[in-house]
Amino acid sequence: MELLLETVALFCLKLAYETEDSSPILRDDPIMSDYEREVFGLLVRRGDVEGIQRRLDECLRLALNAIGGVDTVLGRELRRLTADLSTARNMEQLDAPLIALKGYLKDIQ
Repeated sequence: MELLLETVALFCLKLAYETEDSSPILRDDPIMSDYEREVFGLLVRRGDVEGIQRRLDECLRLALNAIGGVDTVLGRELRRLTADLSTARNMEQLDAPLIALKGYLKDIQ
């Protein structure tokens, strides 16, 4: 699950900060320091669903702003997928929304 969380965060940050004329954002970039696999791993081991949701919410807000907000087609879909993530109450309920978010963010890169 840690890899999936890190990937979702990476795709969000790529949307928010990566430009066509710059080098790509990678997992080991300093911007990823709060969203590394080890950070998520600690939250997963603790079963801290709310902590995971807060971390991802930060990234997802950046991605939402990067695609024009909730008034765009892409933004509305991202908001819908984000809502599914925020309703999770345990670790198992995070899986499906995370997989959907990962796929969507990858597609809109």
